[in-house]
Amino acid sequence: MKNVTNSFVSLGHWPSVGSFGFNTDILATNPINISVVLFWKGNNRKQRILSTIRNSEELREGAIEQLGKARARLRKVEMEADQFRFEQQKAINQVRQRVFQQALQGALGTLNSCLNSELHLHTINANIGMFGAMKEITD
Repeated sequence: MKNVTNSFVSLGHWPSVGSFGFNTDILATNPINISVVLFWKGNNRKQRILSTIRNSEELREGAIEQLGKARARLRKVEMEADQFRFEQQKAINQVRQRVFQQALQGALGTLNSCLNSELHLHTINANIGMFGAMKEITD
């Protein structure tokens, strides 16, 4: 076992250029290792950042598209609500008009049934008298 350890240690001290060996000098190997790690980590980090940016842009485009669709749906719903309010107001006005006409017909029916010719003449004379009084005030 000691021979194997000695052979690894002796590999680190071979001075020949171009040969493969283990460098046991920690101060010489650390900057090399750090630069290799940083290069590969930096490259991977750059790829991850670019990938994240691409994904973010795709998500943004999807969100913009969904926002456009939501706005279109909102406009459609607002138009439907306006149409509903218009129809509602139209129905309310029709009901008001029918109620007014029914009330007017009921009042005319009641008035016609209550009036006899003598009361009718008396009402006409009273109205003529009011108009005469109004004329005197304006003169």
